[in-house]
Amino acid sequence: MPFATAVDGVKLSYQVRGGGQPLVLLQGQANEHRWWDPVRPDFEQGFRTITFDYRGTGGSDKPDEPYTTRGFAADVLAVLDELGVERAHVYGTSMGGRVAQWLAADHPERVGSLVLGCSSPGGVHGFERDNDVRRSLAQPDRAAAERALLELMYTPAWLATHPGPHHTVGDPAMPAYARRRHLAASAGHDSWDALPSITAPTLVVHGTDDVFNPAANAPLLAGRIPGAELRMIEGARHAYFEEFREVASPLVLDFLLASASRTPRSTPSSWPG
Repeated sequence: MPFATAVDGVKLSYQVRGGGQPLVLLQGQANEHRWWDPVRPDFEQGFRTITFDYRGTGGSDKPDEPYTTRGFAADVLAVLDELGVERAHVYGTSMGGRVAQWLAADHPERVGSLVLGCSSPGGVHGFERDNDVRRSLAQPDRAAAERALLELMYTPAWLATHPGPHHTVGDPAMPAYARRRHLAASAGHDSWDALPSITAPTLVVHGTDDVFNPAANAPLLAGRIPGAELRMIEGARHAYFEEFREVASPLVLDFLLASASRTPRSTPSSWPG
């Protein structure tokens, strides 16, 4: 398993597949790279996909210290630097979209195009989930709380025919302290002032029925980022990219391929790992 080293010495596990221009895939809070397993092949027809395990998850180190979405973005850069990638396309979903916002705002020269899925600007401007959703996730019956999370990610009809395992509901091997650190990182995200500085071509995607990260955040992001496109997927909940794969993957892939055709190739002929 290859590793990159963050600026503070933390070891970051990463994975590379496919061929073409580099595409970084960033998963949600408290999840490792398997979040992307169901749909990753959709992007390998045109891109060399790069995933990594956030600190605190998967094969990466798990320091018990504060995490931030901006810090996760710095970890992405460490992986790109290890691979010798000067510029990559970036697709972030849920908290991964928050991380991607910082990557594009702080390091515009490293981002060829940007896709923000089921994400939010956070802070006082972002739309937060309502108290009923919070209570459903905090109920003491663990099985009931897990079922509530699944039904926020997917429709009941889809769950009835897809019993799992589901790789979008958290890394089961993650230490409890790291889960808390991830929750705090996502909750502390506030990119509002930075969003207008994003220069990469941007697509914002969201499910119309997402209440886990309310759908109202999508037009908010698209209106704040210059020139951003907005696409809402009818009937989709938080994990729109998996349940509505037949709609979402072509939509995102078409956008990325169009952007890639305008982006000078910066992929090394041979990558480590």
